[in-house]
Amino acid sequence: MAQDEVVARYSRLARAALDGQDVADCSADEFEQGGFGAAGYDDTGALPGAAVRASLGCGNPVAVAELRAGETVLDLGSGGGIDVLLSARRVGPSGTVFGLDASPDMLALARRNAEQAKANNVEFLHGTIERVPLPDRQVDVVISNCVINLSDDKAAVLAEAFRVLRPGGRFGVSDVVVDGDPDPERRRAAEQRIGCVAGALPVAAYRDLLAAAGFAGVRITLTADHGDGVHSAIVQAVKPAPD
Repeated sequence: MAQDEVVARYSRLARAALDGQDVADCSADEFEQGGFGAAGYDDTGALPGAAVRASLGCGNPVAVAELRAGETVLDLGSGGGIDVLLSARRVGPSGTVFGLDASPDMLALARRNAEQAKANNVEFLHGTIERVPLPDRQVDVVISNCVINLSDDKAAVLAEAFRVLRPGGRFGVSDVVVDGDPDPERRRAAEQRIGCVAGALPVAAYRDLLAAAGFAGVRITLTADHGDGVHSAIVQAVKPAPD
């Protein structure tokens, strides 16, 4: 799916959330099974309702990012801001969390949610995950929640994540991947059903792209099984520190 179509799609969902509607980016059956949206979190009670309603991810990257006080975090495709706000709690007032999104409507929603949450250590940026508007070596941790699979240029996304990380920095995302070599038509149907618009990488290809970008310590852990070889997964890696 082209980038302008992705932006238009998520802009519509953002406007619905702003209007107080519950939104979902997958089939109702998948959503009800608890693999998507706010069902992946257990600590949303103090968050603005619109942030929770607009949670469209496939996991909880904050839970595996091992965030520490004072760190700087970048959320690729931050949407309504739920992962930004949860990260802001963990890094505390001495830390900073950047949320990056290509949809102006999502950014408007996220900024309103941050204001309501009184999160003073967050900043939302307009831009694409293939060209991050931050300097080199700016962040300690890169997170993302079911967004990298939407990109038509995943190699560029991972290269940008590597660029903005400081040496020793961590990459920890939730994403959708393909295990094995399922029938192409059934795979596309499964991907559409779970809202990842036919963009999931095979596990081996994801590993190869991370290595090509320079990452080490790659771990890909399959989580929810969506059928037809399509899975949610936790993807973790590290930017090596100089010897």
